[in-house]
Amino acid sequence: MKIFSVSDITRAVKDVLEAEFPFIWVKGQVTNLARPASGHIYFTLTDGEAGISVVWFKGNQRGSVGEGPAGSSDEETERINPLTGEVESGGTLKIEDGMEILCAGHMNVYPPRGSYQLIAELIQEQGVGDLRLAFEAMKRKLADKGYFSEDRKMEIPRSPSKVAVVTAPSGAAIMDFLRIAEGRGTGAEIRIYPSLVQGDKAPGQIAKAIDKVCDDGWAEVLVLIRGGGSLEDLWAFNTESVADALFRSNVPVVCGVGHEVDTSIADYVADKRVATPSHAAQELWPRRETLMQGVDELESKLIRSYDNFLEVRKSSLETLRKGLSWLSPSQRIDRLLESFSDEQLRLKRGADLFVERKTSELGSLVYRLCGSFDERRFDSLDKELSDLSARLERSGKVFIDNKISEFDNMANSLRMLDPEMPLERGYSLVTVEKSGTFLRSPDEVMDGDGLLVRVKSGEIRAKVVIK
Repeated sequence: MKIFSVSDITRAVKDVLEAEFPFIWVKGQVTNLARPASGHIYFTLTDGEAGISVVWFKGNQRGSVGEGPAGSSDEETERINPLTGEVESGGTLKIEDGMEILCAGHMNVYPPRGSYQLIAELIQEQGVGDLRLAFEAMKRKLADKGYFSEDRKMEIPRSPSKVAVVTAPSGAAIMDFLRIAEGRGTGAEIRIYPSLVQGDKAPGQIAKAIDKVCDDGWAEVLVLIRGGGSLEDLWAFNTESVADALFRSNVPVVCGVGHEVDTSIADYVADKRVATPSHAAQELWPRRETLMQGVDELESKLIRSYDNFLEVRKSSLETLRKGLSWLSPSQRIDRLLESFSDEQLRLKRGADLFVERKTSELGSLVYRLCGSFDERRFDSLDKELSDLSARLERSGKVFIDNKISEFDNMANSLRMLDPEMPLERGYSLVTVEKSGTFLRSPDEVMDGDGLLVRVKSGEIRAKVVIK
């Protein structure tokens, strides 16, 4: 018995397959279309019962005729039809999922995967597939009913704390969504409403799950997600039952179905369409680093605002302090004492000047008298002078006594203005603690207010009790 290696079997199959099908035409519908950066195109050609992988290399793509729905390049190129050998010109065909096409090429076995594939050399459009036609018809029908209107769409809440996710619970889509959500936002509760996302039963389960989210009234936002796939794989999201459920939803809906190039009816009806399931999480919650940076910026702004607030209050307090010091009783007494000292100095200077002037006048009179009268007259005048001198002395003394009395009266008046004087006579001063003002009326306090009672020998704290 001969034992074959995997490589031996693969080479044998490759030789037989490529020899049996050196050039063939194959008709089918395009699904699973992929356009990597290399420029090559990969897709599956299917007839509903079977599928075959097709590779359309970049160098062969100028050998295609027809014009796809997405439009063709304006560049005119010449090519050789591999079937007839004729030189033809025209734009390059752009294929899309759902297109019905004819592929001409040869069969090939790809050894690393042990799979066979069709190497396309020529592709011709055979019209749009049934699924694509059904998609466009449904799109027109729902658009006419207003399902896609922007006016009816609700705003998606930012950083929601309660999120309902309708998807397959074991699919890659929910894993990607949860993985991205874990590193974003400030924490949220996520409830999964399980549903099939592919197959005949999927539309009914998806619609039922959406209605269940709305009936629960718990979620702030509903997320409908599924991973990528062919047009057939995503068809559940192009059904009218799912569109109806999304249209009547009273919860904002984010739809992330397939890849960025995939667009479903659900995307049009939903309040917001995102490219992928991962993108849905990115739209709902900001990155934690962004939130932390925002908190730092707010903290800096708060510190600056607080410093400015304190500076303004400090300036205002200083102004009030200066005004209060000018109006305070102690400052007023100091100003009165200063004014009293000035008046006292003026009184003393006036008395001295008065005495000096009268003394000078008296001296002049004595001199004149001495020169004008004889000894007897002089004696008489001397006696009169002595009397006048005595009277002057008495008048001066009365004047001085009057001024001293006025001074004493002013001093007593100043002492009466001293708020401390009543304390010497047994009175007390009562201050309201919360305002720092003197208590003048019972209406100025309330039950439980604190009072500061000041007496001659100290202070007493008291509390108001109103019965």
